[in-house]
Amino acid sequence: MPELPEVETTRRGIAPHIEGKRLSQWLVREPRLRWPIEPQWPNLVAGQTVYRVTRRSKYLVLHLDQGQILAHLGMSGQFRIVPTGAALEKHDHCDWIMEDGTLIRYRDPRRFGAILYTPDWTTHPLITKLGPEPLSDDFTSEYLYSQLRKRRGPIKTALMDASLVVGVGNIYANEALFEAGIHPTRACDRISLARCESLTAHIKTVLARAIDQGGTTLRDYVSATGQAGYFRIELKVYGRKGEPCVTCAEPLREIRMAGRSTVYCVSCQR
Repeated sequence: MPELPEVETTRRGIAPHIEGKRLSQWLVREPRLRWPIEPQWPNLVAGQTVYRVTRRSKYLVLHLDQGQILAHLGMSGQFRIVPTGAALEKHDHCDWIMEDGTLIRYRDPRRFGAILYTPDWTTHPLITKLGPEPLSDDFTSEYLYSQLRKRRGPIKTALMDASLVVGVGNIYANEALFEAGIHPTRACDRISLARCESLTAHIKTVLARAIDQGGTTLRDYVSATGQAGYFRIELKVYGRKGEPCVTCAEPLREIRMAGRSTVYCVSCQR
């Protein structure tokens, strides 16, 4: 599943091609995504200018003259910049066609993504309960410590809860916990403020590095220009079960937490 760095990479890829331009047509070939594309939405946005493209958590937000388009990549979604008249592939479900001919195509084999129109994205139910952005000044060690004191479950699970902090998905939770030396099953309320300071810092640096590298290419994900993300070559634990730890050479172990692969070093993470 595309995570925050992959979504931010997509945002950076499409924004220069559509910001400040008029959206001539939202062409829908398959409306049955995670939530259906309502038949009146394309008519509502046609002719409006996309004046800004932002990101909130794993959602892309296209700010229009009136209202916004809210998009989520789901499990396998991709927004790609393609030439006008490019041949359709099996899972190409809709296009955004700009007034200058720029074509942004949405492809989603699993159809678990979403493209929604909303009059006010800030009050949309998908947005209102989200926690702070991990790269923002709102995500501090003091905030994390105060929130973890209220929880007794494992830290890895908590980091993937979007009400605590958004966008720290499975890959990056694995990596940040390794960098901070924290065992993924450690109880939230047993993590000190000092360790929260380390964990907060490593979450920020891991995500920032991944964004700089264009995300992590796993299975379906590529950027808006069709390029692979290169952060995968920097992964220290995720996907490396049985391989030697880069710090101590101990074979890395894997467990399942909330149905997700969790890889860690028994010696380096406590």
